[in-house]
Amino acid sequence: MAASRAQAQRLIGAGVEWRLSPMLPWRKVTKNGEELAQGTELRLLDAAEARYVSRGGLKLEGALRQVSLSVQGTQCLDVGQSTGGFTDCLLQQGAARVVGVDVGRDQLHERLRKDLRVTCLEGLNARFLTPATLAQAWDLAMSEVVKDEEDNETQPQAPYAWMRNGGEIGDDYDDSNDAKEHEIEAFKSQRAVRAKAVAEGVLPEQRRRRSELIDVQINPVFQLITGDLSFISLTLVLPALVPLLANGGHILMLVKPQFELQPSQVGKGGIVRDPAFYLQVEQKLRAACASLGLLVLAWCDSSITGGDGNREFFIFASKS
Repeated sequence: MAASRAQAQRLIGAGVEWRLSPMLPWRKVTKNGEELAQGTELRLLDAAEARYVSRGGLKLEGALRQVSLSVQGTQCLDVGQSTGGFTDCLLQQGAARVVGVDVGRDQLHERLRKDLRVTCLEGLNARFLTPATLAQAWDLAMSEVVKDEEDNETQPQAPYAWMRNGGEIGDDYDDSNDAKEHEIEAFKSQRAVRAKAVAEGVLPEQRRRRSELIDVQINPVFQLITGDLSFISLTLVLPALVPLLANGGHILMLVKPQFELQPSQVGKGGIVRDPAFYLQVEQKLRAACASLGLLVLAWCDSSITGGDGNREFFIFASKS
């Protein structure tokens, strides 16, 4: 029912009931550590938390609803993909393909990693993205290593090979195609170099497109770019995203005020407590969008708060 321990805790908080058989009444789970017998039947009183692999999906779902944006059939870029809450939401809303970028590794939920509509680009800093680097990483992510086996069929034929069969040859034997001594030595030298590279682990990898993705076209231009980033201001990331956005496309980014303000403006525990700072953050990001040629269409509250209790927002803009 839950993709993570934290999600399980939130589901229990929203309400979970259990019973040992259909003949018995339902009983409410009262705490996270309550022990239940094997085979106990469970039901969720509020299944919203289980709809996506993380609660980020609920945030994006609410934002898409607020700005009345359909993603049906679109190619989307999800910046700060992480576990994949936004990606999960986009797919469930009908997106044709989602390319995710994250500076971390091995965070995407396994269900999404196996989905052929999803491309996960790991170890990439969104601040330094370009269409070229994204296309290169995309191509690499859809490729697999080809095992480079030695091809014994192409070995040069040694001179006087006919002597191995007892020296019996016909009068019409033509030795003009037999390899020369220097060709044999060159071949042996190449084999030795390759064997050394294999032993040292420095043999160049040969890659090819995975067969199930052979028809996917790499086009680093997106109709929608979403993002859920931490520990960086959106003003530093937006300049790299605009060149990846199609004309008429949209950007829908989660805004976390604690990362847009100065440390002195953020309270204990990383919580922004003064509502006056929210307007400051909005004005700052509106100005950043205007400087990049983006038209801000909406500024709205996130439907749920951040995991730390911070109030969060979404900024919705288009590229004309």
